[in-house]
Amino acid sequence: MSKFSDFNFKGKKALIRVDFNVPLDDKFNITDDTRMTATIPTIKKILGDGGSVILMSHLGRPKDGPTEKYSLKHLIKHLNELLGTEVQFASDCIGEEAMQKAGELKEGEVLLLENLRFYKEEEKGEKAFAERLSKLGDIYINDAFGTAHRAHASTAVIADYFSPDNKMFGLVMNGEVESAEKVLHSAEKPFTAIIGGAKVSDKIMIIENLLDRATDIIIGGGMAYTFYKAMGGHIGKSLCEEDRLQTAKDLMKKAEEKGVCIHLPSDSIIADKFAEDASISSSLSTNIPEGWMGLDIGVMACEMFTKVIHNSKTILWNGPMGVFEMEKFQHGTKAVAIAIAEATENGAFSLVGGGDSVSAINQFGFADKVSYVSTGGGAMLEYFEGKELPGIAAMH
Repeated sequence: MSKFSDFNFKGKKALIRVDFNVPLDDKFNITDDTRMTATIPTIKKILGDGGSVILMSHLGRPKDGPTEKYSLKHLIKHLNELLGTEVQFASDCIGEEAMQKAGELKEGEVLLLENLRFYKEEEKGEKAFAERLSKLGDIYINDAFGTAHRAHASTAVIADYFSPDNKMFGLVMNGEVESAEKVLHSAEKPFTAIIGGAKVSDKIMIIENLLDRATDIIIGGGMAYTFYKAMGGHIGKSLCEEDRLQTAKDLMKKAEEKGVCIHLPSDSIIADKFAEDASISSSLSTNIPEGWMGLDIGVMACEMFTKVIHNSKTILWNGPMGVFEMEKFQHGTKAVAIAIAEATENGAFSLVGGGDSVSAINQFGFADKVSYVSTGGGAMLEYFEGKELPGIAAMH
């Protein structure tokens, strides 16, 4: 898969689909640049070879064409700093200005195109739009794993307009696909998947697909209470998807049949309201008093989960154990992050992915203590659900 590393880009114009969909505050400052920094090695390799780079990305979800709030020009200053070079900007992603600026690019220069999603044709995957984009470069590089599950013009359709030799994955995409493949198809056992977050419905497919692969599945976060209620537990006013109780039972039964051990948090940190200033207590997860809700896993659960993680050779983490954005309810997610870092240090392979898990691992400062942090939330989820991703399929 590493066609990219072996390729010499001297004199070539590389058109790269990057994922610069980064969060901005109300003054247009970038609050998390993970996705931008991830792509820098890909860009630098091309510039180092003596090639030039044309970057295309989306930002946010603009509804009605060009919107100041979603302009990629807000990213230029930071991109200049990351690359140590002056990045040029085209105020449109197609059209005369884009063609002219791309055409005049010299070796070592970088051009950023305006937001692709200012055109409805991007999300519709329109061929004519994809073809116009394709004329801007000699070589197409997809380095946007975060959008690989979308059959958009710039992520999938555009690949049709390049010969097999002139289209490839960048370093981010290579790393993502290799890490996911390793976990999905050649995981060393014991293999523990840690699945958290609020809803069972969001994670059913991934749990089902992992039942054929994992030895252990740890379930935390709000979704754990749907499982406990399905088993007849009292969960107070904890989050629960009433219409998924049967699903939870079915998953437990399938796991038992396949010899997969499902670990639920035996105790919880509970609160009388969903707020920073809530009164808190602890309780067994099956016996939460009326009017209280579980917002984090408890001390016993932390110890039990840590033991399982320490015993693992492969670890996949998707979703937090509690409301880690609030300090009172971040202990469980932090304990899991620490356990994964320790297991990794002892030789386990760990892959962390999905928006909240990535925020958590960054917030607690463990990003460099795990084997791989995925930049694609939805894309990684669909990959682990066993779906074929259009952005990957288009390159074959």
